[in-house]
Amino acid sequence: MGEFARMLIVLGAVLIAAGLLLLAVWKFPFLGKLPGDIVIKRENFTFYFPLATGIIVSIVVSLILYLINKFR
Repeated sequence: MGEFARMLIVLGAVLIAAGLLLLAVWKFPFLGKLPGDIVIKRENFTFYFPLATGIIVSIVVSLILYLINKFR
């Protein structure tokens, strides 16, 4: 039972960190408008696929997780 409680606490901490990260991301005006992000606008339809932004976010998250794992 103790392991399940720890897992829920860690999950809650991860969700809080993700929420704070999302709040911080909106402060960067260039994120989501990088060259390589795909935007298709039509009369009643807009398709947005943040390809370059997703790649950069993936690289940053991978680097952070690598550093956390290395110094553990």
